[in-house]
Amino acid sequence: MQISMFGQLSGFGDGSPIDGTIAYLTELRDEGFRRVWMSQLPYEPDLLSVLAVALREVDTIEVASGVVPIQNQHPMQMAQRALTVSLASGGRFILGLGMTHAAVTEGMWGIPWDKPVRRLNEYLDGLLPLLAGEPANAVGETVTTRGALMIPGAPRPDVYIAALGPQLLRLAGRRTAGTCTWMTGPATLGGHVGPTLRQAAADTGRPEGAVRVVAACRSASPTMRTPHVGMPPSSFPCTERCPPTGRCWTARGTRGPRTPRSSGMSTRCRSVSTSSRPPASTSSSARRSTRPRRVVRGTRALLRSRDS
Repeated sequence: MQISMFGQLSGFGDGSPIDGTIAYLTELRDEGFRRVWMSQLPYEPDLLSVLAVALREVDTIEVASGVVPIQNQHPMQMAQRALTVSLASGGRFILGLGMTHAAVTEGMWGIPWDKPVRRLNEYLDGLLPLLAGEPANAVGETVTTRGALMIPGAPRPDVYIAALGPQLLRLAGRRTAGTCTWMTGPATLGGHVGPTLRQAAADTGRPEGAVRVVAACRSASPTMRTPHVGMPPSSFPCTERCPPTGRCWTARGTRGPRTPRSSGMSTRCRSVSTSSRPPASTSSSARRSTRPRRVVRGTRALLRSRDS
């Protein structure tokens, strides 16, 4: 099992997100972590631009986007940007893609949130050849991609997609390196996500181990709390337009997102991305202000010991 850390650009306070990312990657690299997944929220700076700078400055460590939305970027533009980051990093970039929530797609961008399986499949039709250095000629209902890129020396990045429902999991198993999930429990990972993904890969003749499940979760640190714990699924707009998410929580017997312990997933998934950053503010008491950092160091040491 691989252990990764997780970060986001808006988690670095009021300073420069570029400087914050460089400092965060440097810290994790020096502690012995080998990879980091970073999210892209709609109000943040552009993640791939930041990573092109940060990975040029920080060596060794790998970084994955977890995930970049596809609806507001053409496949050729996405390939162009991803290959540029891969070139700047010497092949240490992993491209995570997904369909962002309807509240963002329709509410903020005015782009339809429909036909997610067709949309993502047609997106890959244009994207994957370009990442491989080949021309694309993909005519689709939701997106058409024709043309080629000239980015010599850029290594092809692995592609993961955010998938939870059976159709997208099968798509991920057939065409990508795997899926990345968020706050998905061990029962769903072990009984649904992993088997569906691996079976789809096997059905297309891909070798064993060709796909992975990246299970992003909060760490077991007592200083970290998920702000949405105990809230019903109806409080999250994505559950109404994304039935697999609601079914996942129902299957786990929970009313909403919980804080799974990463150790509980150790036998059920191939890769874990976990967040154990200290809280943004601590008590002014010297004793209380140092305790969270000690807990974070202990949690990170445990996570590193499980990495393989």
